[in-house]
Amino acid sequence: MKAVQPAELLRKMFDRAVEMADPMRSLAQHLPDRPATGRVLVIGAGKASARMAEAVEAVWGPCEGLIITRYGYERPLQGIELVSAAHPVPDAAGVAATGRMLDMLQTVGEGDFVLALISGGASALLCAPAGEITLAEKQAVNQALLASGAPIGEMNIVRKHLSRVKGGQLAAAAWPARMLALMISDVPGDDPALIGSGPTVGDPNGPEAAQDLLDRWNIAVPASVKAALTGSNRVIPPEDARLGAVINRVYAAPRMSLEAAAELGRTAGYEVQLLGDAIEGEAREIARAHAEMALQSTGPKILLSGGELTVTRRGNGIGGPNAEYALALALALDGAKGIHAMACDTDGVDGAAEIAGAWIGPQMLEQARKAGRDPGKALDTNDAHGFFEAVGGQVITGPTLTNVNDFRAILIDP
Repeated sequence: MKAVQPAELLRKMFDRAVEMADPMRSLAQHLPDRPATGRVLVIGAGKASARMAEAVEAVWGPCEGLIITRYGYERPLQGIELVSAAHPVPDAAGVAATGRMLDMLQTVGEGDFVLALISGGASALLCAPAGEITLAEKQAVNQALLASGAPIGEMNIVRKHLSRVKGGQLAAAAWPARMLALMISDVPGDDPALIGSGPTVGDPNGPEAAQDLLDRWNIAVPASVKAALTGSNRVIPPEDARLGAVINRVYAAPRMSLEAAAELGRTAGYEVQLLGDAIEGEAREIARAHAEMALQSTGPKILLSGGELTVTRRGNGIGGPNAEYALALALALDGAKGIHAMACDTDGVDGAAEIAGAWIGPQMLEQARKAGRDPGKALDTNDAHGFFEAVGGQVITGPTLTNVNDFRAILIDP
């Protein structure tokens, strides 16, 4: 039954999870017939948005519109304009493209139809700072949020209130045109209001919620940010009439990908235990808890999980939540025999590095120490990517053109 080696099986499971969320495979069945009357506009943002637009034009043919994706995630489109911008910290290209998208939406009206394609990464790629906030100030707040260890849901509440496009404001700009938003979820719980900071979804939180979160995570902000949180800019409440013509649909989510990966594991002869598709928390702490479960388990078994972990920056190394999870897991397992693991981000980018994540095996710590690498120091300085580069444990995929969050698998086979 178990014809493949553990590392090979783990990689096949990860690739299967990514494949299931490929828009070219999954989007068409959720796409309605192209409206026969009125103007049709396709807009979108996210790491999967260009691939989503490619899938739309494969069915509808050339379309009018504008898509913003991450540098390196471009796809050939027939009629839709494609703009590349920075992620996870926004840049001027994203600001300019977002402004043009908002202007474009002002030209549609009743009888027209807008298709919005939203995926993870849209929070940074759709950038229209509120009030007098400058791009540099928005970048600084975003970097501070990313380094704070705050959960993605809380980060997005802050982002919404510092924006002119998030929290339903993109949809409001298109009113009274009809809008369908198709989304790929990269957030725990698959809440449409959290995917890309909910540009097409209303939000009941007031600006005081954003200020409370900034205080909780000890993030100092300039006067322009404080003014934006007390000024007239507001996210759109769910009951706003301008959202009445909007349908939001999450068509691809982490659980679908994890279940496909699980089936591959079962076919290989392993019992698969799904720990959850919405796990949040500090990467190193979740890793220790999962290591304890693995050490108490009997094989052949695979512990599979998803969600979105966070890292509180303590050092100046290069890392990401998945690599840090893998490093902390290796330390907690301490070379336990028969246990292998892989932790990767399905978008191919763990943290800000062009690295999907890492894999570990029973001999990795011993090999690292023989090579003069200190895994404990690497964890202390958040240098998980540097560590795994040195020991050959990196998983590099290149752009996957989709994003359904983290994939973590621990294989136990005594």
